[in-house]
Amino acid sequence: MTRPLCLAGVAFAFVVAFPSGRAFAQNATTAGAITTPYPTSQGIAIEWAITGDANLNGVVTVRYRANGATAWKNAMALRRIPAGSNTSGTFGSGGGQWGNKHAGSLFDLDPGTLYDIELTLNDPDGGSMTAMTSAGTRVIPSQSANAPVKPVTPSTLTSVLNGAVPGDVLMLGAGSYPTFTVSKNGSPGQPIVIRGESVDTVIIGGRVTMSDRHDVNLENVTVMGEVRMNGASNMVVRGCRIRTTAGGITFEMGNAVPRNNTIIDNDIVGGAMWIDSMLSADGYDGGEGIQFTGSGHVICFNHVALFRDDISLMEYTEAFEQTSIDICNNDIEQATDDAIEADSAMGNVRIFRNRITNCFDGISAQPDLGGPTYYVRNAMYNVLYAAFKFHNGTVGDVVLHNTAVKCGDALGVYAGETWSRALFRNNLFIGGMGGGTYGGFSNDSKRICDMPDADTSCSFDYDGFGSIGTNMFGGRIGAATFNSFATLTANTTEKNAVMVDLGIFATPPAFPANPYPPKAAADLRLAAGSAAIDKGVVIAGLNDDFAGSAPDLGAYELGAPLPTYGPRVGGAATGTGGTSGTGGTSGAGGTSGRGGASGGGGTSGGGGSSAGTGGASAAGTGGSSGTGTGGSSGAGTGGSSSAGTGGSSASGTGGSSSTGAAGTVGQAGSSGGCSCATAPTSATSAVWLAVALVVAASRRRPRSGRSGCLPDRGTAPSRPCRCRSGA
Repeated sequence: MTRPLCLAGVAFAFVVAFPSGRAFAQNATTAGAITTPYPTSQGIAIEWAITGDANLNGVVTVRYRANGATAWKNAMALRRIPAGSNTSGTFGSGGGQWGNKHAGSLFDLDPGTLYDIELTLNDPDGGSMTAMTSAGTRVIPSQSANAPVKPVTPSTLTSVLNGAVPGDVLMLGAGSYPTFTVSKNGSPGQPIVIRGESVDTVIIGGRVTMSDRHDVNLENVTVMGEVRMNGASNMVVRGCRIRTTAGGITFEMGNAVPRNNTIIDNDIVGGAMWIDSMLSADGYDGGEGIQFTGSGHVICFNHVALFRDDISLMEYTEAFEQTSIDICNNDIEQATDDAIEADSAMGNVRIFRNRITNCFDGISAQPDLGGPTYYVRNAMYNVLYAAFKFHNGTVGDVVLHNTAVKCGDALGVYAGETWSRALFRNNLFIGGMGGGTYGGFSNDSKRICDMPDADTSCSFDYDGFGSIGTNMFGGRIGAATFNSFATLTANTTEKNAVMVDLGIFATPPAFPANPYPPKAAADLRLAAGSAAIDKGVVIAGLNDDFAGSAPDLGAYELGAPLPTYGPRVGGAATGTGGTSGTGGTSGAGGTSGRGGASGGGGTSGGGGSSAGTGGASAAGTGGSSGTGTGGSSGAGTGGSSSAGTGGSSASGTGGSSSTGAAGTVGQAGSSGGCSCATAPTSATSAVWLAVALVVAASRRRPRSGRSGCLPDRGTAPSRPCRCRSGA
């Protein structure tokens, strides 16, 4: 028995290994180090390096429990990731290469909690073993106990900022404030909190710059410009309203790789319009809603609209250590290119429970670097080009329980080159009439499913397909073609596929044959007894709380509450309770109202906000609920719809993330919100990894001169554009 101590991001992992069997030949597995890099407040990434297993038949199953608990919970098995590389461009870190390993994630955990994790490796060729490790989730920083509150006016802003020390709360009173730069840092457990007394009355007239800072919170203010915090770590932007014609919230590479930033409960609206001339990578280039690089970030419960990409990782030379990231419960609309861009994801990026409406692309991965990159329970309506844009040789995409309703091909991946090691299960894809050319690119190959470049390492099954108003059911998956539902199940790996139509929904939406003007968000929950009920496959730790004889297809299990999308009322922390989803319901409110036609997509809205009173208390020892005011709503004139209200969440007291003593919020159902809870006041120790001080050569690559090419923002400057000829 060995007990090596592994440094894993910001968590120490103790590993106890119990080998069984004799390893032999290269097909046997030799286990290496287990790491848990950059736990978030709700997720833990797991990587188990190995050598051998050349035939790729090793499997690692996972159980976990809160430290001190007796009952174990099952999690999804780790994904088997053979060593590989991507040569489509140059990357900021990692050289586009990844090692031989098993990797995966734990979802929907409680913040500030230490978890025991049991990994069981089974390789028929040898090397089977069980290993134990542990890792703790972070807490989201909030004001410390008995923090001094310093009143601020527009005339005193500069002097109070310059005199701020860790733990200070700078309370901005009503007024119009100039653009400003934060030059001071907080400390772990004692952030500097810059908070407006009301998001309606505290207006900052330009950019807020917090680059290369750490432990600073910006809360409950309106910013008429960008929030820029390149190179910053342990930052929080919460309950803010941002109106801009450029970028919204940005943290690119600075003097260090950004780490562990939290962007929650914000309403962020840009200057784009939902018109054809602004669509695709060749269209609007006015900025990104939330754009970032680095590790350990949480991007949840935001309303983001009217940007080029509404939420986006950095790409290629600007992408640094983009791993262990949560993007969930966001309400995303009117992105003229990608609703969510996961390009250059480097493992354990988790994109789940987002609502996507009126976007050119749903989710982009061009490329993902080995994976796993998870796309789980996302609901998409009126996306145009593709629900999933898997280009540039992407590897390791995991697509589970998503629903997409769009014109043209129901599921088209027009890559023009091989993509591999994808897993599709329990999804719903409905396309049909209205396909054509939008933003200069066709979404209509006259096929219900068009994925000719998926190689044989990809796995597709238990998905539902439909085509509305076309009287056709043909397509191709890799080299296999089909011209009917019968030949789909006979000729492809979709042996358990289901044919569906709009009748599967309890409230059937209007089919978006004409994508203009922008549509109201659709309710894509299922009807009892429909063709999608009980047709899925069980996935441990994801859907094993299903009601019925088997899981349902798509983003929603029958009877589950609609998740909270966008800012929550009062910024309340709803909690999750893991994948079992027992013992509670999701938080109320926060869904965005819909309205606004194509109009001008204006930048600043006139909508008011509701004052959210308090978040849920974080019941740490002696914990008490605080009050958070704010909320953000308001649509751009003739533009995006208003968001639900949000604000700062309450703070509890006591506990520490290293011991798991911090109080946790109430458990939510499987469709509830993520664990974006408030922090206990005691500090969480952080182990900082040394990083090279690298400054990206340029912030963005030029996007001109690309007519006729794939909508492929990930194309490296030196790489010729890959054009698609024919269908």
